[in-house]
Amino acid sequence: MNTLSIKIKIGDREYPMKVKVEDEARIRRAGKLINDKLKRYREEFGLDDRQDLLAMVAFDCMVESMELGETNAEGSEKIESTLSQINEHLTSLI
Repeated sequence: MNTLSIKIKIGDREYPMKVKVEDEARIRRAGKLINDKLKRYREEFGLDDRQDLLAMVAFDCMVESMELGETNAEGSEKIESTLSQINEHLTSLI
């Protein structure tokens, strides 16, 4: 397994980690997205407390994750229903 040692800066701290080569770009992008949200919340709400900012970003990320999970579940149900209808139609033709 090929791993890289990288450092991701979140807020004002650096976090060393070992990641798979194929995951490096995604992990760096995640760090950038977190920092962008921190900056947005800092500017939008005038907050400087890092714990409050990180809590708000964590909450925002969880809401996004839950919304995405619900959307995926709805999409999966639609696909399953469509495939079932196609299967029934093909079975009736046989």
